[in-house]
Amino acid sequence: MRTFFIADTHFGDADIIRYENRPFADTDDMEEKLIAGWNETVGEDDNVFVLGDFSAYKSVGRNTELACRLNGHKSLILGNHDIVTEDFWYRCGFEFVSRYPIIYEGFWILSHEPVYVCRNMPYANIFGHVHGSQLYRDYSEQSYCVSVERTDYRPVPFDEIVEKVTNNRK
Repeated sequence: MRTFFIADTHFGDADIIRYENRPFADTDDMEEKLIAGWNETVGEDDNVFVLGDFSAYKSVGRNTELACRLNGHKSLILGNHDIVTEDFWYRCGFEFVSRYPIIYEGFWILSHEPVYVCRNMPYANIFGHVHGSQLYRDYSEQSYCVSVERTDYRPVPFDEIVEKVTNNRK
């Protein structure tokens, strides 16, 4: 069993294709390619943390259908576009949902928006929200961005994140 991270899938959001210059013809194309990349990467027994902005769909049924097509046990840290309640996302099939950032394995702050952490802090941050913005690096000494535009539109293995942040801190 492995753990993966991803953010900003924005299933069903036609505007994000244009805003972020995503390489998809339309939302159906984006959905199918995101699901394929996810399932090629993640196994049925793996864990996946979605760090916000999962879907633009407003119905439990449509989001449940999406979640059921995605491999793994899914947890969601709500993003600024995930504007419904935590209960809504539990009903869609997420096993854990948080409106706020959480601490993972005592060291990693999991959040939608980046959290400032300096070298003197005992934490590192895995985040999304910034998409392909050049104002933010893919990773820094104490942080790693998992917005899909930076991850080849698929989840990133936790061990890869640990290695990059650890090596960067040396």
